[in-house]
Amino acid sequence: MRLRRLAGLVAVALATVLTGALAAARPAAALLPDTFGFALWSGGVVSQQWPAATTVSPGVPGRWVVRFPGIGVPGGVVHVTAVHDALANPPGRWCQADSWGVVGPDEIVRVSCYRPGGILDPQPGFSVQFARSSGVFAGQRFGYVDAAPAGGTITQYNTTGAANTVTNVGAGLYSVALPGLGTAGPQAGGVQVTAANPAAGARCKVASWQSSANGQFFRVFCFNPAGALANTRFSLTWQYQRALYGGAAPPYKFGYLWNTPPLGPALTNFNSGGPAGVLAGGPPVWTVSFAAIGSPPGNVQVTAFGTTPDFCGLHQPWTPGAGALGARINCFTNAGTPVNSGFTVEYSSRF
Repeated sequence: MRLRRLAGLVAVALATVLTGALAAARPAAALLPDTFGFALWSGGVVSQQWPAATTVSPGVPGRWVVRFPGIGVPGGVVHVTAVHDALANPPGRWCQADSWGVVGPDEIVRVSCYRPGGILDPQPGFSVQFARSSGVFAGQRFGYVDAAPAGGTITQYNTTGAANTVTNVGAGLYSVALPGLGTAGPQAGGVQVTAANPAAGARCKVASWQSSANGQFFRVFCFNPAGALANTRFSLTWQYQRALYGGAAPPYKFGYLWNTPPLGPALTNFNSGGPAGVLAGGPPVWTVSFAAIGSPPGNVQVTAFGTTPDFCGLHQPWTPGAGALGARINCFTNAGTPVNSGFTVEYSSRF
């Protein structure tokens, strides 16, 4: 009797161990923590990076591999912005994501940069970020999509738990809906868009934007190097009074601004550190300043706004200092000529 009881206890113990082992072996996407990484690659040096051991490795001239150590996780979105590295009269250039994914414990993001004509540009200047979020958080308004070229989402996130949608309504034309993320109108928050295309250069931008009590609604235009509308994968992230990355407790030093031009509605200009952002200058270079949030490391992203093939980037690396954040922005026609274009810009710190 005792032997039988002992055998039963052993069987239960073995079953418990096996169950735990199997559970550990299964993918547990819902249990993975929210994560993010970012870096500035300028002058052949990586800086403003998180995690601290992030690396950027050149590949074929004009292409790079960014390794965010220890944060590898399925899904998420990537944003990339060209940085012209303080050239007095920089040529027009843009950068995109080629792909991203998990390799061992790390997140690997592949980036490429182009100059007019779709020629790969080896100048080492771009800002990149990866972010993945999960969970439902009442009171927070934030969402993103990783959009497939033919429409639909590869992955998506919405703090309300609602399902975001992407509809391809024509060559290079997309309608993006983030339901449940209601705000006052006509527009509120900040938005960033980045093309992803491993085969060729591509650019995407926000063509129109409407905020309402029902959610956030965008029209996205995507172009090939010739300036023609063309389908491509892209990431879109929308933020409202919170950072562009992070989860239940995102970084609290951030700011965003929309130049339509001129400045967009009041709810599209926000600074968590105090006064709204300041826009100065104009074509060919604008300066955007946010007080009291320049706490490195942090990341700046820029997206062009409008219906033309114009594109925008950073005229030079941003300047965090004395608690303030300054970013210089320039925009170009498809031929690489400076132009007076609309854009959105945002900064989010690690903290």
